[in-house]
Amino acid sequence: MRYVSTRGRAQPRDFEGVLLAGLAEDGGLFVPESWPVLDAAAWRALRGLPYEELAARLIAPFAEGCLTLEELRSLCRDAYRRFDHAAVVPLVQLDERRFALELFHGPTLAFKDLALQLLGRLFDHVLARRGERITIIGATSGDTGSAAIEACRDRAAVDIVILHPKGRTSAVQRRQMTTVLAENVANIALEGSFDDCQDAVKAMFGDAAFREELHLAAVNSINWARIAAQIPYYAAAALALGAPDRPVAVAVPTGNFGNVLAAYGAMRMGLPIARFIVATNRNDILARFLAANDMSIRPVEASLSPSMDIQVSSNFERLLFELLERDAEATAAVMTAFRSSGRMPVPDSAWRRLRDRFLGFSLDDAGTLEAMRRIRQESGYLSDPHSAIGIAAAAALAPPERAIPVVAAATAHPAKFPEAVKAALGEVPRLPPQLADLFDREERCSVLPNDLAAIKAFVRAHARRRAA
Repeated sequence: MRYVSTRGRAQPRDFEGVLLAGLAEDGGLFVPESWPVLDAAAWRALRGLPYEELAARLIAPFAEGCLTLEELRSLCRDAYRRFDHAAVVPLVQLDERRFALELFHGPTLAFKDLALQLLGRLFDHVLARRGERITIIGATSGDTGSAAIEACRDRAAVDIVILHPKGRTSAVQRRQMTTVLAENVANIALEGSFDDCQDAVKAMFGDAAFREELHLAAVNSINWARIAAQIPYYAAAALALGAPDRPVAVAVPTGNFGNVLAAYGAMRMGLPIARFIVATNRNDILARFLAANDMSIRPVEASLSPSMDIQVSSNFERLLFELLERDAEATAAVMTAFRSSGRMPVPDSAWRRLRDRFLGFSLDDAGTLEAMRRIRQESGYLSDPHSAIGIAAAAALAPPERAIPVVAAATAHPAKFPEAVKAALGEVPRLPPQLADLFDREERCSVLPNDLAAIKAFVRAHARRRAA
């Protein structure tokens, strides 16, 4: 399997190469040269497998030539052994056609664990074979950072620096990052938005000398391995509901579009996913785009669902590349125009094709609280604000599509957002036992201005200190 950049000017790589590279040198994102496709019989043969076996088999085509199926089986078994549910990603029925796909049973209580627990082990495996070390830099709106730190803490060949927007994560999310006092871990609270954090990470990758000096690697969903590792849970849900002999729809709360893109990847591999409902909060750029081809940047507004407080959704570029019939030059031109003008000029013909499968949905904070209350009253289900938006979005299909079962991605444990749950329901969900003392732990974090030179100096000092 080979990978190419969405902008066409980076050297193609294999799976190991894109794992370690993250962002392509031309500023684009790596995508498979061609999508692996399973026929109906192959999908039926995957029904009922333990999650770790299903994951290994579905990731194997993307890692062809770099990792054997046996190596992937071993890595997946190790990655998912700490999850607190035997099914790893249990499917909970909410009503006659809506199902919550619980993706929060990992060590940091968020869907990012499913990819990052595996990614940390992939880094270890590949770096040990190559005798190299890397510096991981990542931006987080809340959950990626804690999941990446948990996956990479204390690893001998990895230094990790995570940027989060100061004051714009929940207290639980922040402390899950800042209370990990491992020597290879550093946290930056950036005075800015998540988009500022993400721009800084991309700028560091775009500096060829800096990137080479520190052997930079990525854990954000700009890293293709993250997307590949998220495809299996959509397959698990669809197979449980009758695929490939029965179509399903998915409703995904999203900010950076990676979780939606993984569902799209499952469809490209042959699963009958009939509809993708893209659920957003008040930062509704994706919903506006899907409603009226209006991909225009507005200021990021803080919300009750901070992991979705994003305006520039990096992974949308991968879908744009497909919509433009894999024309890298056209993709680069659209992305350049977007960054310079704040508006993405997607051709109407491409947008209309997208609308055949994708539907936008958004809720403001008041609507989110009401959705949390309604879900609890109607089904007894306790949801965090992000998952509530996804579950509410699952009701958005119009006839005749309402007969299709809808899988709503439940992306975080409600205890990660106690303030929102209390505002909606008047109760405070308890943290699981492994995190019960979270608010008693020491924090370690550096506050930095939104200044690229300062950020680069901090990353360089952390990596060199560890390497010395």
